[in-house]
Amino acid sequence: MKISERLMRAKPSATLAVNAKAQELRAQGKEIVSLAVGEPDFPTPQHVCDAMKKAVDEGFTRYTPVPGMPQLRTAVADYYQKFYNVTAKAENTIITNGGKHALYNLFMALIDPGDEVLIPAPYWVSYPPMVELAEGKPVIVPTRAKAGFLASIEDLEAACTSRTKLLVLNTPSNPTGAHYPQDQLTEIAEWARKKGIFIVSDEVYDRLVYKPASYSTLSNFWEKYPEDVAIVGALSKSFSMTGWRIGSALAHPDLVKAMVKIQGQSTSNVNSMAQKAAIAAFEGPWDLIEKMTTAFQRRRDFAHAIISSWPGVVCPKPDGAFYMFPVLNGFYDEETPDSASMCTKILEEAGIALVPGSAFGDDRCIRFSYALDDEILKNALEKVGKVLMKK
Repeated sequence: MKISERLMRAKPSATLAVNAKAQELRAQGKEIVSLAVGEPDFPTPQHVCDAMKKAVDEGFTRYTPVPGMPQLRTAVADYYQKFYNVTAKAENTIITNGGKHALYNLFMALIDPGDEVLIPAPYWVSYPPMVELAEGKPVIVPTRAKAGFLASIEDLEAACTSRTKLLVLNTPSNPTGAHYPQDQLTEIAEWARKKGIFIVSDEVYDRLVYKPASYSTLSNFWEKYPEDVAIVGALSKSFSMTGWRIGSALAHPDLVKAMVKIQGQSTSNVNSMAQKAAIAAFEGPWDLIEKMTTAFQRRRDFAHAIISSWPGVVCPKPDGAFYMFPVLNGFYDEETPDSASMCTKILEEAGIALVPGSAFGDDRCIRFSYALDDEILKNALEKVGKVLMKK
């Protein structure tokens, strides 16, 4: 048996690998605290859970249309009207198995062999492998910590060639928490349109933005130029529904049809009962988001103060999501020469699980999640600091 070359080139998820190592140590009886988690520590709202239970009790357990229930597709379209004053229809939306699935469908629908895809780094771990699975070529665009890990038009222009087909933007960002202001986001979109470059805008953290920063989106740009951009969303982060696997895309109807073709030959419809729960989520109330943003902003502030106190560390203060991405290579040495070995050292000596920056395209850094209890977070950061300062 020979596994395809396409798959052999793809790397396994580094975040899942860290979680597996942490679980292994837990099984050995060691106390492990994970700052590697990419999900809120808040429970899914009760009214969403109740809608799921009701769907089960009523026997709503059959297939639905591949792109999702019409009521849910309309709810996604209405979301953009409610929060961004953007007019969309159900035909502009598709319901997917999480935001990751929406991204995969988009790449498969848009990329031809050899097409180049601009990916600003640090990037979410799955972008390059997904592009490669679609037989495209990831072109990594480095950004600078001192610039808040935001890509400039100059950065993008320098990486652009005649083969450039797509640009992937992520705001707020995983892993950095960096968030593009609306004017900068629109400026990049205008540049891409003039270049004939399609934008995939990953906005799954769009409601987790902290003052004084304000919300931004390319859905308004999509409304003007629907053939030039697609928006990826999800309930995973904003509604603490990571395991429910409800994602979506907002796109031109022809692109939606292409994604439906892919989905129809791969996963078919999203879990029918989870779709009922998603409708309840979109109908509200949305008070969980306010509760989460208040908690995350508080955690961000004290976590940033602790991390910034470590000698020589550069750590941009994130405006969204629930991650920090400090530059820690000043602590590397012969025994721990990179982010992966440093994460292993911290896990083994302090019992704290982190994700190496190499997984996100910047080996100088390590990703910290602050999506956990305040006291646990403070204690964990203090333990990490002790490992780093140890000589």
